[in-house]
Amino acid sequence: MAAGGLSATEPRLSAYPAPGSSPEGEEQEPLALYIHWPFCVSKCPYCDFNSHVREAVDQAAWRAALLRDLAYEAETYSGAPLGSIFFGGGTPSLMPPETVAALIASAERHWGFAADIEITLEANPSSVEAARFADLAAAGVNRVSLGLQALDDEVLHFLGRAHGVEEGLAALATAQAAFSRVSFDLIYARPGQSPHAWEAELARALSFGTGHLSLYQLTIEPGTRFAALAAKGELPTIEPDEAASLYELTQALTEAAGLPAYEVSNHARPGEESRHNLAYWRYQPYLGVGPGAHGRRLGVSTQRHKKPENWLKGLERNRHGIVEEAPLSADDAALESLLMGLRLREGVPLARIAPALDAAGLARMERQGLVEQRNGRLFAQPEGMLLLDGILAEIAA
Repeated sequence: MAAGGLSATEPRLSAYPAPGSSPEGEEQEPLALYIHWPFCVSKCPYCDFNSHVREAVDQAAWRAALLRDLAYEAETYSGAPLGSIFFGGGTPSLMPPETVAALIASAERHWGFAADIEITLEANPSSVEAARFADLAAAGVNRVSLGLQALDDEVLHFLGRAHGVEEGLAALATAQAAFSRVSFDLIYARPGQSPHAWEAELARALSFGTGHLSLYQLTIEPGTRFAALAAKGELPTIEPDEAASLYELTQALTEAAGLPAYEVSNHARPGEESRHNLAYWRYQPYLGVGPGAHGRRLGVSTQRHKKPENWLKGLERNRHGIVEEAPLSADDAALESLLMGLRLREGVPLARIAPALDAAGLARMERQGLVEQRNGRLFAQPEGMLLLDGILAEIAA
């Protein structure tokens, strides 16, 4: 999320409630907490996430640091029980289960839990990490998101993954036994991937019976090894029309299997949508803890130091790892609501995004059948989901 800028016409920090209170209208919304674990065993060539490889990690020191950052957020925002916690990364399954347990227990003390709280942890499907799944479940994790990424050993090697298909599927079986809810990721629209090959791979993925799938098209992100290879002409790419065909095939297969897309790249059986991610896309308040984590609370966006060492130094100086806090004006909030909410199948409330809409551009997109206004909400049509970036450029004021 881009941090809002501060201009002479926008509200200053003093316009927002004091730390420890909640602004009017936020207290009834579910509160989401994101905790970032920044370390990985290796860096995948397509990954632009805030992940770092270190020879050694002082687990006790990192547990204490995350608890301290968490406590600062609790001092700042105490308006509602937590509806979700999400451990992201990096590779959170590299965290000792006792660290996960300590963070969950601390979060419950600070905010309290909704009765049906969702606690998700991202995990690599290695046998070493799968061996921790039972302990992670005992710590309080009730949903796991596995980075399978592909069901082909050659493709996994291309993607820089350390696991093979057999090991990944064994980890999936272990996860399904340990957790009540399981999701896994696949990357498609890979170089040379045919519709027939993707149909077979996705059909196999759907046969495993998980209630949620995250299906992402391979994108070449700046600063990654894949971007460097593409710049040198050493990485073939798929044509946009081919990618669009694969996307449409994905929607048809998942819909038929009872896991329709509720967001551009996320598919679930009804009731198994990621509550944490829905809070983000619906523009509800959320807290971010750990290196590089973003947050949005009390009318302010927060961003923490990305580099682990800088985050630790920030904690020593300030009792938190925040590098930037920026007030969000009504226009900022409307634009961000539009950018995120239009990704959702349920659309976005028009009242929330009205300041961000360009009426002429919206009318053009409606005439082309790419968006629709209905029951007080704005929706992207199925054809529009393929063209969201272009649509947003047209309709954003």
